[in-house]
Amino acid sequence: MRLLYFILPLLIFVNTSNAQDKFDIEENDTVKKLAPVIIITKQQSPDRMPETKDNVLFSGKKNEVLKLSNINGNLTNNNAREIFARIPGVTVWENEGSGIQINVGVRGLSPNRSWELNTRQNGYDISSDVFGYPEAYYNPPLEAVETIELIRGGSSLQFGPQFGGMLNYVLKRETKKKFSFETQNTVGSYGLMSSFNAIGGKFKKFSYYIYNHSRSADGWRENSDYTVRNSHVFVEYRFTENTKLSAEYTNMDYKMQQAGGLTDEQFNNDSRQSFRERNWFGTPWNVFSINFDTKLNDKLTSNTKLFGLIGERNSVGFTATPNIEDAINPATNNFANRRVDRDYYKNFGLENRNIYKYKLGKINNNLAFGVRLYKANTQRLQDGRGTTGSDFDLSIEGRFVRDLDFTTENVAVFAENQFKVTDKFSVTPGVRYEYIQNTGEGRFGISGGTDIAFPNKTISRSQPLFGLGLEYKFRTTNIYANITQAFRPVLFSDLTPPAVTDVIDPNLKDASGFNADIGFRGTFKNYLNFDFSIFYLSYNNRIGGIRQFVNNDPTQGTSLYRTNLGETVNKGIEGFANLNITRLFEIEKPYGNLDFFATISFIDSRYKDFKTFTTSGTEPNVNLDGNRVENAPRYIHNLGLSWTNNNISTTLQYRMSGRIFTDATNSTTPSANGVTGILDKYSLLDFSTEYNFLKNYNIRAGINNLFDEEYATRRSSGYPGPGILPGEGRTFYISIGAKF
Repeated sequence: MRLLYFILPLLIFVNTSNAQDKFDIEENDTVKKLAPVIIITKQQSPDRMPETKDNVLFSGKKNEVLKLSNINGNLTNNNAREIFARIPGVTVWENEGSGIQINVGVRGLSPNRSWELNTRQNGYDISSDVFGYPEAYYNPPLEAVETIELIRGGSSLQFGPQFGGMLNYVLKRETKKKFSFETQNTVGSYGLMSSFNAIGGKFKKFSYYIYNHSRSADGWRENSDYTVRNSHVFVEYRFTENTKLSAEYTNMDYKMQQAGGLTDEQFNNDSRQSFRERNWFGTPWNVFSINFDTKLNDKLTSNTKLFGLIGERNSVGFTATPNIEDAINPATNNFANRRVDRDYYKNFGLENRNIYKYKLGKINNNLAFGVRLYKANTQRLQDGRGTTGSDFDLSIEGRFVRDLDFTTENVAVFAENQFKVTDKFSVTPGVRYEYIQNTGEGRFGISGGTDIAFPNKTISRSQPLFGLGLEYKFRTTNIYANITQAFRPVLFSDLTPPAVTDVIDPNLKDASGFNADIGFRGTFKNYLNFDFSIFYLSYNNRIGGIRQFVNNDPTQGTSLYRTNLGETVNKGIEGFANLNITRLFEIEKPYGNLDFFATISFIDSRYKDFKTFTTSGTEPNVNLDGNRVENAPRYIHNLGLSWTNNNISTTLQYRMSGRIFTDATNSTTPSANGVTGILDKYSLLDFSTEYNFLKNYNIRAGINNLFDEEYATRRSSGYPGPGILPGEGRTFYISIGAKF
């Protein structure tokens, strides 16, 4: 393994220096010229964004584009571990195996419902509230996705101030045929049944795409069955070659039983067991967008999106920590009343993006600029006294203890300009101005029958952000660098957590900082695709958890205290390489294409100077300086072999992830309730294959966690149940599909 880390970068730099001399494709050999064009795209994923696309500048920014049709993996269950394996440094949280929620983070940031990323679908927001509660309860089924675009921290100037960057799911479209039909039907372990069906077409100036996806399973763990349905409609009308109007609507609904967390003892005894059969979760979701694209002249193109979201977050269950039994009370002959929490989300936005092309001297330059208007409202109802039953019943007795109303208003203007100093070298400065206003009101609690009012207040912020990108191009490679400011306001979810074990600091402050990276990427001949970089991320006033005595009183037990923990610095190395072995040795004709790919990431994520309390005293008695940031593994490596020959493709993939701490004090001994403590490193092997036959048909199959390893990627203090959350053991699936 160590040898690999030295060989691959050496091979890249040595070969690149001789690229022009060794590019020797025979001009009279048509087959030999075309084969790399067709197959390179398939095997050497990920691709990268061009300098400009969809009125956005990508020059000087670290980015990856995954084309899912070129990747073997469990798309049915949205297996993020497999799909994101070709992007270095992506942390994945695995709560359960449904794949309904994709939880990913980058560069040591929290993967919790991808909330450190600006999560989008076809370029518009799909999270609950970008500046109030940015959790992605919805993501599209990956069988409906054409590409996944990930732009790292440098995207803040064009997409918003998030530290992680932007994650965009681009859905499939039919752009050639008058009518097409696609179906993919899957069965698998533990009652998995899934069906994806889509139609699409293009007729004269009109085009459309419609899909429905339904999936259900009993779940690998006890008490983890689920049903989910996703539906989507897209229509487009092209007025002229340069002007088009489109609209799309997505509806999702699911019901999921929550198996809950485990104590470490319970996990070690049997990680499949569950002690919560009365816990349920569901999020009806509706997102829509109207898009207008026009090319005003040869210099100026414009895109305007009007988008919105109407959704809910609904949960009911016995929310105590796993060391407390959910048992029938002999005095009442009933279970305890469950807790009901409900959120209602409404947000609407308008985003305009433009690209203006102009010349300075004889060199083309690009100016990207735009404006964003956004308003969101969340009604949060928490701690309702639910029924003593076991079904998904959201009815309550009396009133919710918390009844809060939050509103977010946001105005942003942004501009970036790509100055091409030469045809090879470009400098891209940028600026973004954010105005954010948060308003909260309502009832924070009930004491003795009297309402405790939430302090009605409005917080306004004006935040300028600056950045600079550099890029120097060689023939098929380039050097890139970027430094960009980032900003994250205090979220209202930070002030009112659903977690039953958290205590919140009422004086939370906004977070700020910056991202910086420098890297070398590109392709060599037809057999090597690579991207190696180093990064530095400064995160000031980061919100995290410290285990303390309740009210600093040792007689009251402990709680997880959420507060600003000073500055954290995440730095490290990220690398990706895809080597086509059979093309390297020019033996692909008899043996097909054998690709070896590897992503490596070393992450050093630590706290700077910060004094705080611990459970061992009531005075600030510990300094977090040098402590590792919670949920940030030291390393994440993925190794894989993919073989394609004629109509068969197979991928074997190995993932290694380092151990993590789950609180800022770096507790190694697990708490009795399983909420804090270290999580061990793990290694997993996944296998997938696909066979295409009779031109239009396919059979797909795979085995996840081939050796049935026992592991966990997270602990939770609240949803989806306090405690350690086991990853799935060995599962399999088989699927048959067709496309006409």
